[in-house]
Amino acid sequence: MDSLDQLRIDTPEQIALELPLAGIGSRFLALAIDTLLQSALYAIGAIAFVFIIPLGSLSIPWIPATLGPAIGIFFLFCIYWGYFAIFEVIWKGQTPGKRYAGIRVIKESGGPINAFEAIGRNLMRAVDGLPGMYGVGLVCMMLNKQNRRLGDFVAGTIVVHEKLTPEVKPTWDTAKQDPSASPEIAKATPEELVLIETYLHRRFDLDPAVRIQTALQIAQRMAEKTGLRPEPGQHVDEFLERVARQIRDGGRFS
Repeated sequence: MDSLDQLRIDTPEQIALELPLAGIGSRFLALAIDTLLQSALYAIGAIAFVFIIPLGSLSIPWIPATLGPAIGIFFLFCIYWGYFAIFEVIWKGQTPGKRYAGIRVIKESGGPINAFEAIGRNLMRAVDGLPGMYGVGLVCMMLNKQNRRLGDFVAGTIVVHEKLTPEVKPTWDTAKQDPSASPEIAKATPEELVLIETYLHRRFDLDPAVRIQTALQIAQRMAEKTGLRPEPGQHVDEFLERVARQIRDGGRFS
């Protein structure tokens, strides 16, 4: 069963970001898919080792007999240690299995992981996988509220769902007057209102890291122009909804 817990991140702008944590179920679904893909790569490597490399050695006599086994061992090494790290670097925290399951690895701060964090967390798979079937990793995930395995603790990462919780939705109740409305709100342009509303309508389709960055940039821009500031602990989406509502309450835009 997947976790319904939320990861709450308080940004320097005093805006609260909430991301749904990936549970054990979705993480093991992703792992199962990635393991199948790894097995397919192992099979391809075995076929090449048994059939293709010997034929190459026969046709080119000066190739050392030990080259084939060396290439095979190196190929298996790359698949075992490099599969997860390479995909998580290229796809910014995702592997094919994680993409199918709709989850992603991010930093504890909410930002995308880098190569060092991807490599670090995946080197720990050798420990998390002990004594088999990811026994250590499973126990570790069960013993902490954020479902983190040892690799996540070492790299400072967390696995979250791609889609943020749908409870935070825009409310366009123009009859509701905001007592904190700023006179500077009149400086907002129609283009900025369109920008905010476009983001709010498309936010659930955005990559989590892109969504956070976009929302914070828009919120910072509107705060500097209108003087409105998010309340302590207020979600960035709620702040943008409030700004858009106040702009519309001004009656200058249809």
